[in-house]
Amino acid sequence: MTSKTNRRDFLKKTAIGTAAVAAGALAAPSIATAAGDKITWKLQTSWPGGIGLQIFKDWCGSIEEKTNGQLKFIPFGAKDVVGDFQLFDAVKNGVLDAMNPFTLYWAGRIPASVFLSSYPMGLRNPHEWDVFYYGLGGLEIARELFAKEGMHYVGPVHHGANIIHSKVPIRSVDDFRGRKMRLPGGMVAEVFQELGAKTTLLPGSEIFPALEKGTIDVADYVGPAINLALGFDQVTDYISMGPPGFMSVYQPVDLMDITVGMKSWNALPDEMKKFVESEVQVYSNLHHAKIQAADQVAWKAFEKAGTEVTRLSQDDVDVITEISVKRWYAWANKDKAAAKIFKIQLDYMMSGTLGYVTPEMIEGQKLDL
Repeated sequence: MTSKTNRRDFLKKTAIGTAAVAAGALAAPSIATAAGDKITWKLQTSWPGGIGLQIFKDWCGSIEEKTNGQLKFIPFGAKDVVGDFQLFDAVKNGVLDAMNPFTLYWAGRIPASVFLSSYPMGLRNPHEWDVFYYGLGGLEIARELFAKEGMHYVGPVHHGANIIHSKVPIRSVDDFRGRKMRLPGGMVAEVFQELGAKTTLLPGSEIFPALEKGTIDVADYVGPAINLALGFDQVTDYISMGPPGFMSVYQPVDLMDITVGMKSWNALPDEMKKFVESEVQVYSNLHHAKIQAADQVAWKAFEKAGTEVTRLSQDDVDVITEISVKRWYAWANKDKAAAKIFKIQLDYMMSGTLGYVTPEMIEGQKLDL
């Protein structure tokens, strides 16, 4: 794009800014690259199948049309190019241009990233995470962290609450004791370890065979629609959740993201960068809404299959809360970036807006800022 008029037209037509979230149906005009060449990116998601993978592929397929062919996304499902836990290095080293992972997977590499996604008894609703990222400075901090690793964190992608599938009924937190349980690692795994579970980390594509073989007897993964597509109703009889209105106490809003290798990101002209950033917000909204709609159908399918839903009590939630608060501070004090992010979220959770956390709950805890 060579003229100021064209740039203004582009911004107007793609509705970059506050209207970007609702701009999924708007087509972007042609945006010339620095050399006038068309750009193609290879992106891999953590979704192994089901509606999650289809939404990802549909969104990727829309980019070429929206940019009049100037930018093309080639989508890959989980393990198509590399394994789930190799995505970080694949993007960093240029094997892939971008990834759509569960952000929590990188807690071992970037401790602060545990607070860039849902954690036990933390922020509970999608809009609260939007406030953190787009209102309280979370996006800028995330980008600083990933820039140090040679990548550009474009933005978060909402999924929904995670649920637990089990071969045995989980009617209280005591029932987790001794169970072999798949969890995403990090703080989430530590909370369940304190409850007595024996945890292991597996990508989504490996959960079904592990349940089928008896390697594990309890498994956390995402929501009902995806889990149904992966066949969990065939190898488990129970779904465990929190009390009514609190679907998941340990990951109430699972977050993914779109992260791009810095070389690929820097190859885009500024106008195209803005377009991609706005499109990630579009994708997040579509992804969340379509999966929630599919979940409503999946619940009926689980019921038809005879799956029993069990719920933890408020007493159980109190036990998990006490454990979680200690883990919050343990992770926040791993480095200054983690402490900075957690302090923003803690202040928000203690504010009059939310009120999830009281001074009594964190009495005696110290944050190393």
